[in-house]
Amino acid sequence: MQTLLELSKNIQSEWRKSAVESRLSFLPQLAITLLKNKQEYAECITKEMHKPITQAIAEVEKCALLCTYYYENAAQFLATKHIKTDASESFVTYEPLGVILGVMPWNFPFWQVFRFAVPSLIAGNTVLVKHASNVPKSAKLIQTIFEAAGFPKGCYQDLPISSSEVAKIIANPIIKAVSLTGSEQAGIAVATEAGKHLKKCVLELGGNNAFIVLEDANLEKTVATAVNARMQNAGQSCIAAKRFLIHENVVDAFVSQLKTAIQELKTGNPLDNSTQIGSLARIDLAEELEIQVKKSIEMGAKLVCGGKRTEAFYEPTILTNVSAEMPVFKEETFGPVVAITTFKTLEEAIELSNTSEFGLGVSVFTQDIETIKKHISSFNEGAVFINEMVKSDPRLPFGGIKKSGYGRELSEDGIREFVNVKTVVINS
Repeated sequence: MQTLLELSKNIQSEWRKSAVESRLSFLPQLAITLLKNKQEYAECITKEMHKPITQAIAEVEKCALLCTYYYENAAQFLATKHIKTDASESFVTYEPLGVILGVMPWNFPFWQVFRFAVPSLIAGNTVLVKHASNVPKSAKLIQTIFEAAGFPKGCYQDLPISSSEVAKIIANPIIKAVSLTGSEQAGIAVATEAGKHLKKCVLELGGNNAFIVLEDANLEKTVATAVNARMQNAGQSCIAAKRFLIHENVVDAFVSQLKTAIQELKTGNPLDNSTQIGSLARIDLAEELEIQVKKSIEMGAKLVCGGKRTEAFYEPTILTNVSAEMPVFKEETFGPVVAITTFKTLEEAIELSNTSEFGLGVSVFTQDIETIKKHISSFNEGAVFINEMVKSDPRLPFGGIKKSGYGRELSEDGIREFVNVKTVVINS
């Protein structure tokens, strides 16, 4: 393991000296490689964690989009910033920190890695990635993709270690910072270890996003978005809509339309292009979801449809009469379960939304956009989406607050997370 660390360190000492334009020159080929082989890469994703093949292809395509975005914009983000002061000259430079450790999850095995690795590498760092244990083929494949695109060997390295070894790697003086996408528990462990050694970390943790539907919302469009927001990747996403807060005057119509829509989703072989929803990645995940649903029903939630598990497959499920004390409201549900709570006023909806310990994002559906814009600051979230599901975009910073973590990925903010913001003052 020390050999991999030393290689990263040695390569980084040279990599950082190269001009930004030189580092950027590898990104077009990286994007081409991804798009040319997207079917192969998507099949690897699907076989390992059961994501429907069309969604896996879209994930690979999004990685290529990320490469193109940074190719076109990273030089500007990292350019020296001149600032007028009392000195003869003063400016700020953005310099790489060194070797960065990434601890990555299984639910988006390509996207989560690329959104961390690409800006980190272009900033002049090298990266070591400890991927999730249930996607080992994807983990190895990603390294070959970076090397096939021309990145010097050692810039990107797969780190085949267990979770129990992560703390030791963080403690190694070669590692200068850590980025983790994962659970709250994993975030606490990584942050604790990084803090011991005064190393920066970026944490993208869980979410319990609210999906708020006001009385004047266009229900047809809102329901269509709700299906995608909750059921994509079988609900296995930190930014998926999980708590559905519906105005009491439209809840019956919303539930009726949503039930029809999710019951029309096609299940089956995830490698079949027509499959829209598959099983969860592991049986234990489905079992945990089953417990959350059953306990909530015992506490008074009403089962509208679904609620059955067959091994790792959990039926798309709708629960109504959900209160804030139930597991499907309080806890993150990592699967295709819609938990519906009603409200009377916008103020009540905001209060319910903010009740969560998480703060990744919120969606609000209404035709009165101007009113919602006045309330944006009232939402304790990393992102507010109006008439749209919460989703990441390379052009926009992504991250949360509260127990959803801290720091930002993507956009200009993301590429500057793992740099030394250096102030230079000159008097002649």
